[in-house]
Amino acid sequence: MTSCFDLSVNEKIARITFNRPEKRNSMLPEFWTDFPRAIKELSDGGEVRCIVIDAQGPMFSGGMDLSVFAAQDKFRTDTSTDREHLRNLILSLQDALTILEKSRCPVIAAIQGGCLGAGLDLISACDIRFATEDAYFCIQEVNIGIMADLGTLQRLPRKLPDGIVRELAFTGDRLPAARAKEVGFINDMLPTHEALLERAMSVAKKIVGKAPLVVSASKECINYATDHSVGESLMYGANMQSFVFDAEEVANQIRQAGKGGEHSNLKAVSLTL
Repeated sequence: MTSCFDLSVNEKIARITFNRPEKRNSMLPEFWTDFPRAIKELSDGGEVRCIVIDAQGPMFSGGMDLSVFAAQDKFRTDTSTDREHLRNLILSLQDALTILEKSRCPVIAAIQGGCLGAGLDLISACDIRFATEDAYFCIQEVNIGIMADLGTLQRLPRKLPDGIVRELAFTGDRLPAARAKEVGFINDMLPTHEALLERAMSVAKKIVGKAPLVVSASKECINYATDHSVGESLMYGANMQSFVFDAEEVANQIRQAGKGGEHSNLKAVSLTL
């Protein structure tokens, strides 16, 4: 537990829960060191296979806590040295969220209520997003005279239609959950917070049941394909497969699937390895 979130691990699923509902789960200065450290340790440790991020209270996150801006000297732009310091600060804050993409574990965001500013930056770097019916998303920075600079403007164009991203970035208007689902930003919309968490954990358990190297390699290949050509991505995928393919694991997965369930048709598969 930290001053910003609780962390628990159960059955190879790590759950990070923002724990400042009275402050709209805003992100304190220490969040920007504690959070990436926790994600890196979970990813590098090898025990966790999926990470779920959720929040207490009626709002997922109000974004950056105002105390981050209290150190005025960090945000001075009077000299070239000041501007370099600000640039380095922004880059370090970006890295604190980019760690979600770099994590070998898939990351699921379970969002209720408002998701503003840096909260939107964070979930944009997650792999899967579920939200409640009352959830909404907002590039809040433009409403207070700041350009969003921690990933929203870079990641949303890969997840939303161009015109919608521009409207949100230029106006600061809210994107309601229903519209977010319609355009594919969230995977599903749930009626209650309880149903939201149940859905997120259900998907996390499915992920945990798959071959871990295959899941992490799939995530890496998908990430690679977002900014490389199809040809380059195919070559990358071939190289990755040659490293992670495990005949014993394939046979084991087929045996497990053949026991029943949604993939019970695999009983008929005959595979010689």
